[in-house]
Order: sequence, then C-alpha cells, then structure tokens
Amino acid sequence: MKKITVLLSALCMAAMMPATSQAQGQFKLVEQSLNDPDNTPLPVFPVPSERQVKWNETEFYAFFHYGMDTYTGEEWGSGLESESTFAPPKVPNPMQWLKAAQSAGMKGGIAVVKHHDGFCLWPTATTDHCVTSSSSENAKKTNVPKDFADAARQLGMKYGFYISPWDMSSKYWGEPDGKGGYTDNYAKKVFLPQCVELAKYGNEQFEMWFDGATGGDHAGGYGSKTSTSKRTIDDAQTYYDIPNLRDSIHNLLPDAVMWGVGGEARWIGNEEGHAGETNWAMGDAESGDENGWKWHPGESDAKATTGGWFWKSYEQVLSAERLFQMYLETVGRNATLILNLPPDRSGELPQATVNRMAELGKLLTDRLGTDLALKANIKVSETRDAGANRNYEATNMIDSEKDTYWAPNDGTTSATITLTWDEAQIVRYVSLMEYIRLGQRVKSFTVETSEDGVNFTQRASNVKTTTIGYKRIIPLNGMTASSYGTGYKAKAVRITINDSKACPLIHTLSVY
Repeated sequence: MKKITVLLSALCMAAMMPATSQAQGQFKLVEQSLNDPDNTPLPVFPVPSERQVKWNETEFYAFFHYGMDTYTGEEWGSGLESESTFAPPKVPNPMQWLKAAQSAGMKGGIAVVKHHDGFCLWPTATTDHCVTSSSSENAKKTNVPKDFADAARQLGMKYGFYISPWDMSSKYWGEPDGKGGYTDNYAKKVFLPQCVELAKYGNEQFEMWFDGATGGDHAGGYGSKTSTSKRTIDDAQTYYDIPNLRDSIHNLLPDAVMWGVGGEARWIGNEEGHAGETNWAMGDAESGDENGWKWHPGESDAKATTGGWFWKSYEQVLSAERLFQMYLETVGRNATLILNLPPDRSGELPQATVNRMAELGKLLTDRLGTDLALKANIKVSETRDAGANRNYEATNMIDSEKDTYWAPNDGTTSATITLTWDEAQIVRYVSLMEYIRLGQRVKSFTVETSEDGVNFTQRASNVKTTTIGYKRIIPLNGMTASSYGTGYKAKAVRITINDSKACPLIHTLSVY
C-alpha cells in the first residue's frame, strides 16, 4: 500500500465540521491510501507513449532514397523535371530492397515516395507530377508505397514513408495571399491529402518521415513553376497545419511516430551515424537534456554509401566495420539508426550494397548474437519486494522478456549487479537496457571485469558511462572503431550504478 497526503480545504468540509472546528484554520491534512498490490515503482517523468516505445524497439532500419533524383543525378531537384525523365527499365523492386535490409539485421524501412521536387511515386489525385504522367510504361506501373508495404508485410518487417512537406513543383506551395502571407491551399489541396493517401497503404506504419526543409536558397537557385524568387516558410507548424495533420495521421495510423513535425522523435544533430555518449531521451541534438519536459528520443540518419542520399554512379559502399561502428554509436547510445541504402536506376539496390548488408548482418550476429549473460549466475545488492502479480528479481534481466525488470527499493539510487561464470569467458561488450516505460533514470555507471572472480578492473574507463536509456552497448576496450579486439578473460562482470534519478529499473543485461 502506498500512502499519500491530500490537502483539503476546510471550506469544502464545512458542512461536516462543527463551528468551532471551522475557526481553527483553513486547511486540514487527510491521509489516504492508494492500493498498489504490485508495488510498482513510481514513474520518473516524462515517459514515452506506447507508439514511441514501439518505435524505439525497431532500433535499426533502412532509408531508401529513390525517385526523380535517381535519374537526374541531383540531390534536391527543381520541380521542373519532365515526368518522363522517371523511366525505370523495369518496375522498381521494394522486395529486393527490404530483403537486403533484413539480411543486415534491420527490422524495417522507410521509403522516400516524394522528395522536394514534388514527384510522387504513386498514383495520386493531388498532382500531375507523378508516375502516371510519365511516358514510360514501367513508370505507369510503379506504386512504391503499395509494393513497399506489401513486401514489408510478407517479410514481417516494419515500414513507413518519407514525404517532403516542401514541394517545388506545386503552384500552391508558398502561394501569396495578397496580404503579405500565404494561402492555405497547399496544405488543404496537396500536402494533407497526400499524407492521407499514404496512410491508406497500411495502418501498421511505424513512422511517417517529414523532412525539415522549408524552402530558402535552393528554391531561388532552382526556380519553380510559379516563381523564380526565394520562398521560405517561417512558420511551418501553421503553414502545414501540423496539429490537424498529427491528429489525422494518428487516427489513421495509431503506431506511427511523425518524425520531423510531430514532436515525437528528434534528429540526433548530424548525418554521420553517431549520438552522444551521454544521451537523454528528452531535449534535442546529440545528448538531449536530463531536465527536458517531454519524451523526445533521438534518431540518427546516416548514409551507407560515399555518394549522396540518392544513388550516384561513382559511389561506394562503406565497409562492414564502419557500419558496425555506426551501430555501436547510435543503437548502442540510446538512439535509433536509419541507414540509407539508395536503389539505382534499375529500381534495385546495387549488388555491392546487397553483399555489404549481408556482411554487416554477419558481424552483428557473430559479435552480438550470443549472450553470455544467459548462462551466468546473477546477484544484485538489493531487490524490491515482490507484488501480487510481479516480482523484481535480478533474473528478470536475463529472462529475455521485455516487460520484466529488476528494481531496488524506492530511494535507492546506487546499486551493483554482478554476473559470474564457473568457467572464464572471453567478453567484449556489455549491453544494458532500462525499462523506459517508467522513464529514463540512470545518470552514472561503471563496468568492471574480474579474471579470478575476486579482483576487479574497470573497463571502458575512457567512455562516458553516464546514461543508459532504451539501450546502451559498452565496448569494454573503450573503442567503437576496432571494438572487437581480443577481449578480456572474465569469471565475473560487475556493473555499478553510481547515480540515478530514482531507483534504477533494468530490464535486460547482456554480455557478449
């Protein structure tokens, strides 16, 4: 039973109190009890929504930049391109894209279906600047959202779409209202209807991706169909009618995080594939803000190739080791990783990309696929009392269940967790996951290993072992590049939580 003290106004109780009592003061303390049979730890706010939890669980997914720019060689097109420039030699093959991503260990993908040039990769009622206006028969048969969603469902993967709010092809984008502002025709006639069209390709979508570009120098430099002057929207929230968009999309897609406009996930602050070693799921940029008022986890968008976001004939694929480093520095630092794999003009991923994704998947499996913690003995310095339907035992951290967790008592902000093996193991990584449904808590921790089970040596001492969040992976040699190494012989691994905003809640502890 948890007890709380409630302050009640004596004026509200006047009818129940004698006159002499009313004269003694304006307030009275009344003790109430709230029934908590499970002895659940109180949340540390802010906490994620259910859709944000599901989004975080996706962890690693692909970005597929494909469209008009694939055929023009541009990154940001002008909107002036002839629709017939989009002329794939065969119908694009999203199944091939997603199979390659899955082989790399990715759980889903986001397909670019409309970039800043405004060209839509599906039959749409909102514009003629789309696949059905091309003279190419293969273009007319193209419907990337439909084929992408169908392929993802067949493969058991998550999926979503990128749709640019900025549209250089639309006569309505930035249309002057004659009063120094803009009309709402673009939002009403083009952007919102396009988002609704995309939502109808499947209500399982986990993310709808909106780029932050809102005009500026590129608009002037490339021109447009209605104006050669620069057009920049300063108040995108109002211009794109974001509150209405957010409500409409969430009604249609209850699990879709709206990246870029919804306030549900943040850009990590770079396009290089790394988050801060300290990374709170609140605030902004690489490190977030411990005192942020809303749950705002980070997503890192990065390129797997040396070219642009769209395919270039000269590009090469980054090494599997470099991509593994990105994984450690994003997924392993409380962020998600969306890795761009650009299809070429054939409408498929180049074979070099396909091969590299298989190599990356093998690295992830070889290095992070066998959890030594599952066969360890585990002890903790303190365990919270069990409730009627839930316990908080140390073994919850190695039971492979995502909804169980270890917890100490209220008020405990430091603790130790020790794993031991009868025979020494070669260890290279320690992974920790907090039970984020009740908030992010841990502020400082250390990791040690012991070869004899008695004498311990701190590992990764050069790493900021501060935050954990959804997931933190610590290379014990302290390096994300060349992280694998020879490892350390250990009969014991000890994690010490030095400080936490409230009692720490760890739902998974893994050793590799």
